[in-house]
Amino acid sequence: MFGFLRRDRSKREIIINCENLEIRAAVMENGRLEELMIEHPTSERIVGSIFKGRIQNLEHDLQAAFVDIGWKKNAFLHYWDMVPEDARRDSDDEADEGPRERRRSYEGREIERRFPIGSEIMVQVTKGPIGTKGPRVTAAISLPGRYIVMMPGSRLKGVSRKITDESERNRLKKILARLPVPDGMGVIIRTAGAGASKGSFVEDLERLLGIWAGIQKTAAEKPAPCCLYQEPDLVDRVVRDWMSDDIDRIVIDSKDKYEKIREVAGQISRRARSKIVLYDGEAPIFDHFGVERQVEETFQKRVNLKSGGYIVFDETEAMIAIDVNTGRHKGRGAQEEAILEVNTEAVEEIARQLRLRNIGGIIVIDLIDMKSRKHQSAVYKAMKAALKRDKARTNVLPISELGLMEMTRQRVEESLFASTYSPCPYCRGHGVVKSALGVSVELQRQLLAVLRKRDRTKPASGLNIVVHPTVLERLRREDEHFLIDLQSRFEGSLTFKSDPAKHVEFFAISDAATGEILYSSM
Repeated sequence: MFGFLRRDRSKREIIINCENLEIRAAVMENGRLEELMIEHPTSERIVGSIFKGRIQNLEHDLQAAFVDIGWKKNAFLHYWDMVPEDARRDSDDEADEGPRERRRSYEGREIERRFPIGSEIMVQVTKGPIGTKGPRVTAAISLPGRYIVMMPGSRLKGVSRKITDESERNRLKKILARLPVPDGMGVIIRTAGAGASKGSFVEDLERLLGIWAGIQKTAAEKPAPCCLYQEPDLVDRVVRDWMSDDIDRIVIDSKDKYEKIREVAGQISRRARSKIVLYDGEAPIFDHFGVERQVEETFQKRVNLKSGGYIVFDETEAMIAIDVNTGRHKGRGAQEEAILEVNTEAVEEIARQLRLRNIGGIIVIDLIDMKSRKHQSAVYKAMKAALKRDKARTNVLPISELGLMEMTRQRVEESLFASTYSPCPYCRGHGVVKSALGVSVELQRQLLAVLRKRDRTKPASGLNIVVHPTVLERLRREDEHFLIDLQSRFEGSLTFKSDPAKHVEFFAISDAATGEILYSSM
């Protein structure tokens, strides 16, 4: 057996599982899952793609345009995202150009003059379709490379805020000033650019300029709507965005992809190329490296903490509700200290779970009540620190008087749960069904209505009632006297039948003589 098949103590490694219908990449730190990326090759990659679209309508009240990009639903384009420079002020996280300016509000006439209905516009998808909503797009195009992000139509130039070493920032700014960047082209040095040579930046820039030239050529030749550019697949993006000195190795289970990313990594350095390893073990790669079990945990509502406490996730269309509980936790000291310990561990785990589950939107965390302002501040700071490693934009507020922590997280695509599961057709997505008591109550209510109506219009006759076996058991054991009373009051016979093939909430009332359905619950 090859040495790499033995689980070693690598500090950071990326495990990639390639299958026909799904590609998964997991970033592991000392055997613990920290990042999870999933892509389906049979589905079109839309986030990051660039389209030549056609404006379908302008909604001044919404301050937005709807653009036909050839997708199932028209794309949503805010007015402030229609002008690249205005869009940059709010959307860019990498630049160091000082505080963001407030979004500008546009007059309807100005937009109609600059972007009349039916006109063509080049846009890039920033958020995929979620639920009933179409994709969201921007006219502020950005092309990410290994070391830089290139932004056509922008004057912005800067260095990633995440590079904090002042001497390195100064070195990179000097390199940036000497790069042969064409006029009307913005450039931001990415975090991966720290320590890179000037030649690496030049090569990256030349490659991106070539891609942009191809996009412009396609835009000139093809009519709208059409796709001009699509982001590379997940495996290529992992090498581009994640390969760095602190990654010890990338292990992949596909021979073809292995050869491809070794070639890509070789363009970075020989050392990077040597970090790519092919897995050919008998067990599935995620099982072998202990990833599968941790992935399955991300689909569970309840997450247990090492301290004995636990977290409960409830994902709804409006927001994500997260509840923190002490569970079996037994604090060593005072109760307040024990609560602080659980809450601190909880927010650190919540930050990790948000990344793994790809949860976005409004998030409300119900922490265990803390009386001490000092403790509340400590938990808030712990959450802020834990969110620093999140690539998605986040905004978290201090703990409220009700003990709630409110935050938002950038939502680019559907959550892992929403993209993997579909609503249960049996319970219609509720997760629960009516109890036998609930069905019995509804049945008796509708049965009484049918009997009253027949009492006025027709002579007494029998009724057939079909129910699920569990409901019939309830009727026989606990509700029989109510039904006997109904039967005697309206002088008609009631015949009950069970059908295990029916839904547990189903019942139907029909005329025994004619077979006419008088009422059906479903």
